[in-house]
Amino acid sequence: VQLQASGGGLVQAGGSLRLSCKASGVIFSVFSMGDITWYRQAPGKQRELVATIARGATTSYADAVKGRFTISRDNAKKTVYLQMNPLKPEDTAVYYCNLGMYWGQGTLVTVSS
Repeated sequence: VQLQASGGGLVQAGGSLRLSCKASGVIFSVFSMGDITWYRQAPGKQRELVATIARGATTSYADAVKGRFTISRDNAKKTVYLQMNPLKPEDTAVYYCNLGMYWGQGTLVTVSS
């Protein structure tokens, strides 16, 4: 199983980005029944949970991003998205997606003030 994260970049505070996490090497039923989580790790800090979407599309968010980020999934495309806006400088981090024991390679989000 491979998770390919993409969509990161440099954006000004108040801007938006949409991250994608595409799974390959996993059958549809396994993907659609899995809970998928976005994590992030800022420089010098521990990795932290950002948002989770369960198999029934139930979502949960860290307090720091609640009301600003939205996680969604397209099971047919085996892809999970993280819509982020408005972004703040403290959102700067490498963002990782996770499905069970599998991790994506991370995508860097940099928010300038």
